[in-house]
This record gives sequence, structure tokens and C-alpha cells, in this order.
Amino acid sequence: MEQTKIILDENEMPKQWYNVLSDLSSPIEPPLDPRTWEPISPEALEPIFPKSLIKQEMSSERFIDIPDEILEIYRLWRPSPLYRAHRLEKLLKTPAKIYYKNEGVSPAGSHKTNTSIAQAYYNMKEGTERITTETGAGQWGSALSLACNYFDLECKVYMVRSSYYQKPYRKSMMTIWGGNVVPSPSEDTEFGRKTLKEQPETPGSLGMAISEAVEDAIAHDSTKYSLGSVLNHVMLHQTVIGTECKKQLEKVDTYPDIVIGCCGGGSNLAGVSLEFIKDRLEGKRNPRVIAVEPSACPSLTEGEYRYDFGDTAEMTPLLKMYTLDHKYVPPAIHAGGLRYHGASPIISKLCAEGLIEAVSYDQYPVFDAAVQFARTEGIVPAPESSHAIRCAIDEALKCKQTGEEKTILFNLSGHGHFDMSSYDKYFNKELV
Repeated sequence: MEQTKIILDENEMPKQWYNVLSDLSSPIEPPLDPRTWEPISPEALEPIFPKSLIKQEMSSERFIDIPDEILEIYRLWRPSPLYRAHRLEKLLKTPAKIYYKNEGVSPAGSHKTNTSIAQAYYNMKEGTERITTETGAGQWGSALSLACNYFDLECKVYMVRSSYYQKPYRKSMMTIWGGNVVPSPSEDTEFGRKTLKEQPETPGSLGMAISEAVEDAIAHDSTKYSLGSVLNHVMLHQTVIGTECKKQLEKVDTYPDIVIGCCGGGSNLAGVSLEFIKDRLEGKRNPRVIAVEPSACPSLTEGEYRYDFGDTAEMTPLLKMYTLDHKYVPPAIHAGGLRYHGASPIISKLCAEGLIEAVSYDQYPVFDAAVQFARTEGIVPAPESSHAIRCAIDEALKCKQTGEEKTILFNLSGHGHFDMSSYDKYFNKELV
């Protein structure tokens, strides 16, 4: 019988993060100061980020060592398992081999802990006492609350209003770990109060929540801001996923023809794919990498590649990225973690250069795939992760038509245990 679960020992866990910026044929476009539209200096970022993370954001080092204090906490769930989806393959009657990396085994239930632990650690080392952040579906807020708990930091989370009410137990989880969670827009910031006055029925957006979190950080001493996706250092921290995947696939003597990840800001896609994009840049292999978006927020498939703000209030540096515009408020779909108007500058550049391709899906086919996966593999996936499952199933069905025995790898970025109301709406035909 072929192996189902591929496990690495703790001593095989990656000890370094991979920085794809060192291998690009041309430098990534720099962030711009919103006041001058000139490249922003590292010093201008210090009010909201610790110096060590600013250094990583702008680093050209190919590999960056992971501190022992971070590795110690990583060992709670890393290395995460890689699975062969035998039962799903059988249901689809496909000759393709489907593998998935299960990042839902982390304490917070998703891949987000790979960077939350790192960001909390570097903030603690530089004397930060309090961190503010935004969260969409709550995965990032949960991960950062957990990390702040470990490093004795206060954590204030501005959770997108629609998700705050769709997923109330995410708030409960954050509170258990000491997080202070409010729905965004909120009454706690000037921007939040202004937005609520102008749009009392707004579902909120990640852009709005970012504005609130940045305003809060700037207004308080010993407070910094933390972002769960988009930025270069976040993509860097997530590369432990792909590094482990490559080692695990080597154990069964295979290599992916297709690498798939859902994409909002881009962190879990970067995590699973950059190790394999490295092989393309080195001319060793040529795997396809597919970013999967919701059709309600398709920045890579329908956005413009240009400089834009990362937040609604225009407080952040301008980033060169695929964007639907920072004022765009996506519909309140149930994949709240993918409701971001832009994509990571790294992911955007790789997409613009043809190293990543993008597709988008409506909610119903995504939930169809989620239920197929749950009924075969036994894991209830998050709505965000289910976008990757939908694409993996479609690629496997193409193999069924052509007879090709391709190897498909996708990142199961998180479980859906807090998304039962979304599944209820799916079964009751109540999704938008």
C-alpha cells in the first residue's frame, strides 16, 4: 500500500527562511512614502515596525537563520504532515497524484503561526509592549494572540465586521490567548468612528481594519503594528512550508508538476510555492504555480498592477501590486481571509513575470469541493483553503481527460472548525 502520511522528524525542520528576492532577475519595486511618493526610508517605518523586521523586509540575503527561540515554539506543530489524498483521487477516478500540506495542525489552526511567532519574538526583543493588527476570518488574529501570549505582549485585534459576526468563536479563541478583539470599523479609532458615521451598515474590509490598527499603533508608545500577509518578511517566514514539502516529497521520490494555494494577500501561496519557484529561477525544474482567488475579490485575475495603498485611509506606504483599489469593499463572502483588495508585491511581481498564474471561483463550486474533500479525506477545510481544493480537483479532472499522471500539491492552509455557519448556509442555498 502506498504511503498516505509523510512525516518529518523535528530535527529535519527547516533552520532557515528562504528569501526569493535574492534570486529575482530584477529588484522588486520599493515601497513609496505616501507623503512624497519617493522610495521610503527604513527610518520612516520605525514608528510601526521593529528594526529587525524592517531589515528582513528589505533584505537581499538568500537565507536567514531562524532563531532558536522561534524554533522551540515551532516544534509544537512543525514539521506539519504532508498527505497523499488517496480517497479523493479514487472518487475523482484520476491518474493524478494529489498531495496536500496540512497547516491546520498548528495551535491556532492555520499557517499564520509561522509568521506570528516570528513577529512577536522580534517585537519582544526590541522592547515592544503591545501589538495591534487586523484580521479577516480570524486566523491571523488567533495566531498573533497566541504568539503575543507566549512572549508576554498585549494584542489588540481589529476584526473585519462581517467575519466578527459570522465567526464568533474566533473571537473566543483570541480572548483565551489574551487578545482584545473589536469589530472593524470600530468606535476605538478616529478612522473607525468616521467610517461608521458615513457607512453604518458597512461589512468592513481588511483595508479598513488595517487603517484602524495602524492609527492605534502610531498613537501609543511601546506599540507596534503587525501584518499577517502581503509584506516581504511575512512571505519569508512562510517558506518553512515549501521547504518541508520538498523534503517530504523526496521521501516518496516525487516532485510536483503543479503547486496550488489560495490567495488573498498571498502568504500561504508564497509559503508553499517559493521553494519550487526557486527551482524555476535556477533552471532546475518548471512546475506550474497557481494562485486561487474568490471571484468577489480577484486582485490577480482582474486587478491593475500599479502602486496603491495597503489600507483604506491611505496611512500605509504605497506598494507595487495587483490591486482592485484600496477603496474597494468586497462582498461579505465566507472566505473572509481572502477579502483583500491587493496582493503581495512578491506574488504580484512573480505573477506579472509569468512565474505564477491565477484563477478565480465563486463560492458555491468552492464549497462543493470542500464537501467532497471532507467526505473523502475527513478534514473539514476552511473556506479560504477550499479555493485551493477546488483548483486541485479541477486539475486532477483534466488529468482524467488527458490520461496524464501529474503530481499536484496544494496547501491546506487551515481547518474550518469555526466556519460551520458558512457550511450551514451552503447546504441551505443561502450563500451570496
